[in-house]
Amino acid sequence: MHAHPDDETINNGATMAKYIAEGAHVTLVTCTRGEEGEILVPHLAHLSSQNLDGLALIREVELANAMKALGVTDHRFLGAPAVKYRDSGMMGTPPNERPDVFWQADLDKAAQYLVDIILEVKPDILITYDEFGGYGHPDHIQAHRVAMRAAELVKDRFDIRKIYWNTMPRSVIQSGIDAMKAQGSDFFGAESADDLPFAKPDELVTSHIDANDYVDKKMAAMAAHPTQIALDGPFFALSNQIGLTVWGHEYYTLVKGEAAGPRDENGWETDLLA
Repeated sequence: MHAHPDDETINNGATMAKYIAEGAHVTLVTCTRGEEGEILVPHLAHLSSQNLDGLALIREVELANAMKALGVTDHRFLGAPAVKYRDSGMMGTPPNERPDVFWQADLDKAAQYLVDIILEVKPDILITYDEFGGYGHPDHIQAHRVAMRAAELVKDRFDIRKIYWNTMPRSVIQSGIDAMKAQGSDFFGAESADDLPFAKPDELVTSHIDANDYVDKKMAAMAAHPTQIALDGPFFALSNQIGLTVWGHEYYTLVKGEAAGPRDENGWETDLLA
């Protein structure tokens, strides 16, 4: 369950590619089409929400291409075709006040759309954001609220066995920052992981997926989102300077169910399906 196109690849791309290759079924639900996103491709700048407001169609295509790279064949936009939730932009901005944005959506109505998907695909696992939405974006917070509300509404008819929240441990981010600074570069201009709102205390991590065998698929999926992820930006710079393996590791906090199966050297669960 993700807020905008590209969030899925950054957070879970390697995990999705790994489990699909191992025979699992993955359903991706995206809540908005990312209409308020910055446009990093100069010749498409006229499609911004302040101009022609045509970014949604581009990001739909980017998402489809990214899913093809990962092998995901089941992707839905939340509420489609009945409703089309719009990107809410950041807190305190004019787009955030529009009645059609995801942040303004009725919680139970939006959750019911996800309930319908849950009853159809009957997932063993649900993955979404934490209550802060990872870094505070209203659509990420709302995606968390909707996902958790849907799990609550559906539990008498279908019980999801495990629920995870995406997380990024502070130690991993700090290692990346240190390595890039040693190469004369930076990561989002941060001096320390403490400067980045998505850096979480390591003790919140319960689960760690090593999907380095599938990191090329994740990088191809990231490259499929050119309006949002620059090939010379921090994501790819991190890959170029400290290695692709940094993107093959993805981290989670288990909030429902029991961790099981093998553990890594940190004691973190290494198989979400265990």
